[in-house]
Amino acid sequence: MSNQKTFEKFLSGKIRLPFASLIFACLIFGTSASFSFAQSSNNTEKIRDLSATPEKLSASFAEVSKHVESSVVNIDTKGKIPDIEVKGAKPSSEDSDDIMEFFRRQLPRRPSYAVGSGFIVDKAGYILTNFHVVDDAARISVKLQSGEEFLAKIVGADEETDVAVLKIETGRDLPFVKLANSDAARVGDWVLAVGSPFGLAQTVTAGIISQTKRETPFNAFQKFIQTDAAINRGNSGGPLVNMDGEVIGINSQIATSTGDYNGIGFALPSNEAANVYRQILQGGKVRRGYFGVNLDSVKAEFAKVYGLAEAKGAIITNMSDRYSAAANAGLQTGDIILEFNGEKVLSAPDLITKIASTAPEKEVNVTYLRETGNKLERKTTTIKLAERPSKTISSSDGTQKPLPVNGQRKAGESFGLTLTELTPQLATAHKLEGERGVIVKNVNPSSFIADVKNSNGTDAIGENDLIQRINRVSITDLKSFNEVAAKLKTGDAVVLHVLSFHRFTRTLQQRIVQFTVQ
Repeated sequence: MSNQKTFEKFLSGKIRLPFASLIFACLIFGTSASFSFAQSSNNTEKIRDLSATPEKLSASFAEVSKHVESSVVNIDTKGKIPDIEVKGAKPSSEDSDDIMEFFRRQLPRRPSYAVGSGFIVDKAGYILTNFHVVDDAARISVKLQSGEEFLAKIVGADEETDVAVLKIETGRDLPFVKLANSDAARVGDWVLAVGSPFGLAQTVTAGIISQTKRETPFNAFQKFIQTDAAINRGNSGGPLVNMDGEVIGINSQIATSTGDYNGIGFALPSNEAANVYRQILQGGKVRRGYFGVNLDSVKAEFAKVYGLAEAKGAIITNMSDRYSAAANAGLQTGDIILEFNGEKVLSAPDLITKIASTAPEKEVNVTYLRETGNKLERKTTTIKLAERPSKTISSSDGTQKPLPVNGQRKAGESFGLTLTELTPQLATAHKLEGERGVIVKNVNPSSFIADVKNSNGTDAIGENDLIQRINRVSITDLKSFNEVAAKLKTGDAVVLHVLSFHRFTRTLQQRIVQFTVQ
């Protein structure tokens, strides 16, 4: 395996193990809350009776391993043979056909092979694993602990959670494991990870739960169980089990600087996996509620500027569809959502989680604040949720600007921003016709504002952004901006309303930028 450049970031890549070239790791796993153990409940009592002495803790690990190992499977996939494309050749030309045929004869076209993990959740042969383990596979082979191999079919998959449901036909009942209530998992609890790291089947590693409800940069509404149990490539789809031998999560991601285990792994909670499994079996897919808006979290600066009692809530920064569920209910850009169906909204990810956990077509009550003049009016409306569209996750290049170190403000800058008037030429060039504000010409990389990020970790403000409001004051030109900025001092809260043209969606999108003057 060739060495890869070290980089410090969470990996959103997959943790299956191809034989031809090992790829970055990602793990997950799931099952259903209605399962019951094939084995006797006496095993659970036997595990609980063991005390925490080193000898008995070791015996407890052995009991749990014995209890679950017959339900854990090894998954081998054979990928589709890639088509050969010749750059510059026209598909309809005869020359193209001749060139393609030449390369087909001369170049070896081999399928890709990969190894992952999974586990049986029903005696009829239903298996949970990661979607990325079986994605685009032409053939899926499942090997049981007994050494028997069976071809598997995909019953359904959910890209949002990276969970897939497989089915094998064995002609007999199979041992299976129970999905526990992941909400009962506690920081410090012992857990075991079982799977096939690097193709080494039935490998068991031990650790503790390091944290619960951990957010990662790659998922809008999921929170994970963090563990230090060793998780590596090939573990994908294997279970994270508690000391009762029950599955509490799907090993889904790792934080690493090398591509392999660095002591931090993440598991999708079993309650979420159970919901995915149940919906796939009942309807063939997972359905989630959807507002049709872009959101940002209320931070301390926003709360201070807008006079909110606490930094909680979610701000609508953009209406992605004028016919969306939120738009039909009368919500507008700039509204601050405080409650969803009677529950307080803590942040944008919290609201997204609440919406996604609610069935489409259900009517929910939403409490929000709307800015009217210098006041915030409290309003309530009823929204009939739409269905969240399916989503294919794409990776970014991962590039980040270096953090500023003791940055100094340059002459002509406000907060490290070099600004310019919005001329008709600039408005046309940046698709901002009819808008008012000042254009960001440059962001000083050594200033504090270069370190301000959006909720998703991207730069909060950049070149060619249009600043339209600062601390609730509309901006028409540089003079109006500088008049407000000149009154701000170190420690003051700042909220900017920023507009930019999104080149992929070909639409104007508004963002809220929140920071404290430094």
